[in-house]
Amino acid sequence: MRWLLTFLFGVLVGAGALFAWLSQLPAAQAPQPVVTATGHALPPPPPQGEQVRLADPPKIEPDLTEADLPLRPDPVTATVLSTLPRLASGGGKLLVPVEGVKAGDISDTFDQQRGSARKHEALDIMAPQGTHVLAAGDGKVVKLFKSKPGGLTVYQFDPEEKYAYYYAHLDRYAEGLKEGMTLKRGDLVGYVGSTGNADAKAPHLHFALIELTPEKQWWKGTPVNPYPLLER
Repeated sequence: MRWLLTFLFGVLVGAGALFAWLSQLPAAQAPQPVVTATGHALPPPPPQGEQVRLADPPKIEPDLTEADLPLRPDPVTATVLSTLPRLASGGGKLLVPVEGVKAGDISDTFDQQRGSARKHEALDIMAPQGTHVLAAGDGKVVKLFKSKPGGLTVYQFDPEEKYAYYYAHLDRYAEGLKEGMTLKRGDLVGYVGSTGNADAKAPHLHFALIELTPEKQWWKGTPVNPYPLLER
């Protein structure tokens, strides 16, 4: 009996010593937030071994006001069409978009160099400032836009939305012109000017024809030479 009491006393003493030792260990603390010099609390770091999911990077849209409009397609797709497009209106022909100007009076400036890196890919139709600019074909006005190089511009889609007509350097828009309205061939679009990077001493209409991408984005497409399509 005495030995049993001695054994139980030893167990109690050992348990007490173990409890005292454990109570001296530092308690695990939850991560504390870090406070910056400005007083803002940063979130605590994640536990070791836990993977952090980074937020998706923000989607950056192009600054179209800095673009050299009409925007050029990517080099991979920058191929001028070798065959003439089949336009839905006007018997497949384009009205000369400046009043009083005949097709024979226009020089084909589509392939002219503009600097060392690009071609013109449009027609410059010279006319006095304020001359009427006319819709080259039927179609909807999809964008009225002001850019540094193009000045006051208009983008118009043809009825099948396969092509865009681009009018640039306008002095001003036709009264009542707005996005979404449908123009008929020959309707007033605006007036010849020299806005954007055009020479103030040489007002003209910068006119381009663009084959649209499947997404039908007004600022993208493949340049098409409109000169052979002008009605004579």
